[in-house]
Amino acid sequence: MNTRDWPIRSKLTALVVAPVTALLALWIFATALTFGPAQGLLSAHTLLNDFGKPGEAVVAELQRERRLSVVYLAAEPAQADLVVQRRRTDEAIAELRRRISGDDLRDAASDLLDARLDRLDAALEALPDGRGQIDRREADRTDAVDLYSAMISSAFHAFAGMAALPDPELNRQALAVTAIGRSRELLGQTDAVLAGAFVSGSFAEGEHRQLVRTIVNQRFLAETAVTDLPATERAAYQRLTEQVEFRRLVQIQDLLIATVGDRPPIAADDWRADYNAVQQAMRDYELDQADGLADRSKPTAVRILVLLASAGLLGLIAVVVSVLVAVRVGRTLAGRLARLRTVLERSEQQLPELVARMRRGETVDVEQEVPAVDYGADEIGQVGRAFTAVRRTAIRAAEGEVNLRRGLNEVFLNIARRSQGLVYRQLAMLDRMERRTEDPDELAELFQVDHLATRLRRHAEDLVILAGAAPSRGWRNPVAMVDLIRGALSEVEAYRRVDIGGVQSAGLAGRTVGDLIHLLAELIENATGFSPPDTRVHVTGVRKDDGYTFEITDRGLGMSTEALADANSLLDSSPEFDPARTDRLGLFVVARLAARHRVRVRLRRSEAAGLTAVVHIPDEVVTEEPPPSGTDAPDGGQRGGSGAARREVPRRPATGPEQLVPAGTTSVTTVGEPATTGAEAVQVEVAGEIDGLPRRVRRRPSTDSRGRAGGASVPPVGAAGASRQQRATGPDEASADGRSGSTSSSPDGLIAAVPGATGPAVDGPTMRQPALGGGGDRRASSADPTPRSPEEARRVMAALQAGTARGRRVAATQVPKSEYGPGLRPKEPSDDPEPPTGTERDT
Repeated sequence: MNTRDWPIRSKLTALVVAPVTALLALWIFATALTFGPAQGLLSAHTLLNDFGKPGEAVVAELQRERRLSVVYLAAEPAQADLVVQRRRTDEAIAELRRRISGDDLRDAASDLLDARLDRLDAALEALPDGRGQIDRREADRTDAVDLYSAMISSAFHAFAGMAALPDPELNRQALAVTAIGRSRELLGQTDAVLAGAFVSGSFAEGEHRQLVRTIVNQRFLAETAVTDLPATERAAYQRLTEQVEFRRLVQIQDLLIATVGDRPPIAADDWRADYNAVQQAMRDYELDQADGLADRSKPTAVRILVLLASAGLLGLIAVVVSVLVAVRVGRTLAGRLARLRTVLERSEQQLPELVARMRRGETVDVEQEVPAVDYGADEIGQVGRAFTAVRRTAIRAAEGEVNLRRGLNEVFLNIARRSQGLVYRQLAMLDRMERRTEDPDELAELFQVDHLATRLRRHAEDLVILAGAAPSRGWRNPVAMVDLIRGALSEVEAYRRVDIGGVQSAGLAGRTVGDLIHLLAELIENATGFSPPDTRVHVTGVRKDDGYTFEITDRGLGMSTEALADANSLLDSSPEFDPARTDRLGLFVVARLAARHRVRVRLRRSEAAGLTAVVHIPDEVVTEEPPPSGTDAPDGGQRGGSGAARREVPRRPATGPEQLVPAGTTSVTTVGEPATTGAEAVQVEVAGEIDGLPRRVRRRPSTDSRGRAGGASVPPVGAAGASRQQRATGPDEASADGRSGSTSSSPDGLIAAVPGATGPAVDGPTMRQPALGGGGDRRASSADPTPRSPEEARRVMAALQAGTARGRRVAATQVPKSEYGPGLRPKEPSDDPEPPTGTERDT
């Protein structure tokens, strides 16, 4: 039995119950051991009256019937005396059976006496059969003596059981009286043998030897029993033996022992007179001794009961005192220990509250929060004082940890802010380099560096979020959900593998745009990083009654049940960032961003394979889809305040240009395959954009004469004058034509193209727009376009630089991503090193 895990109250109870139970058991045992003998002594009168005297009467009647039966077998006289004696014997037996069947005798008798009474009753059952044998003379004189002697012996055996008194002295005296009774019975057997010999004139065969044995046994029993009697009773017996009849009877016995012949040496009258006198005197002595024993047993029983009651009372008092003392001591110990447990439970609640207060910057007084409590001077008091010291040490340690964590957060935040400054300077430098560059190949490489810089900015913002601060980017006006997805794709490396489909129309409040872009980018990049490179990642958006839900589904290996439950628990609780869990950085970022705007993020297994990230945006930040940033002017040629025109510009057969997506379109597909060879015309916005993320579609790039695939669109040159007007347009201005981009015809009938979106270039068969103007035919028929004038080249470069500058302004509010995607699994290297082609930086 293991008692280590028992409650302290149970241990104290066991400590008290064990000795008290043992003491109580000893008290009960002593009481039972003493009460039994006392009850036996008290029942001595009942046994004597209900069995002793009736039993002795049966013995006397059986002895008389035995002598008359032997006389009947010896001479066949008239049976009148025998019949009368048998009637008297039956009456005595009936009275005895009535007494021994009563409840009083059976309750007072011991188990030993009960068994002997049953054997006596069974022995008396043989009396009718024996009488029949005697009447039919089927038994001789010896058989008759043996028959009656067996029944009398059973009676004396029961008397011995009654004489087993609890008191040793009384028990020895009772056994001595019983032995004297046996001696008298042997004297009765001698009388029966002599009665037969007197009638027949001689002893039967073997009767003389039997007579001698009986006389010897009778004398031995009498002499032995007298020695166990007390002095007074022994003196009384001595007086009995000194009577004249007793002495003459002894002389006759000596003469019978010395006789050699078959005839009795004495006359029947001499024997009868002395025998009757001695038999009656011995019987009276036995009855007197039995009455005396019963009288003496009662005071002894009372004395034993008084001692028993005294011992029982003292034992009960001792048990009660032991219980009271044990309960009082145990209750005191349990109460003091319960105080310690209460303090422990309070500490378990107090310590997190103190840590939360310290993290909020509040000052905590340890002495006041953990006051000294007097627990006493014993061992429990020492434990209490040690526990108080431990609590104070824990609070001081927590305070040091909070200060350390606060310092680390400040370090993270400082590093992040510095990194952000460097990245913004890098982006500005790239902007200047792009403005000065005219070579399309160099411009494409600058776009790749531009995309890497955008991702570096996201990593810096990860540190800002983990440090508990908020990114500095933000929108004032709502942004369409499809633009939210495009903004997230602009920060994903493998954007070409992402399919956007089924995004229902809705808008998002401007205050949450930056954080939601960051959150979606984390989840999308995790999906692309942990699914095979030849699979697609699907993004859908559904408007619901209680908000808006995005689902991002990949076809990867998924997660185990335990890992999935752990990730969902972290997303729900948004715990403090644990530096030891570096494999969950992105998960911490997603949890922080989701908790900031009450967004619910859950991971579940997809129907086919992989995982599905479900992002539910609450209805309080969901709006109607915002109107486009500009509408067509009434005259179809002027844009609100910008006056930008559309022109056609010839393009080299290197890579395909990009095409804008109409503002109302919500289903797009991003791909990265090369398009057909040749020049293509594209519509491009040269003045105006929506307040958020511009939308556009990229034509499939063609392979140029040097064999390069159009993985990164090279911006065109020309239309510089229009692009300068576009740089002057801020992210909060709206164009008047109602579209996300516009074109204007140049004097030479070509179309000028400028990048107009922050996200990766996307295309799809349903999103393409035919090129406007007739320049497409001329580009198809002319492999060597007419050289541009310096003024035309300047306008094209100005338009390109204005587009990239506008893209940086928009991307300034987007959120970087952690090194490991959304934090669910470490990010694998991407096999698509090219950034989105022609992407405008959102600064």
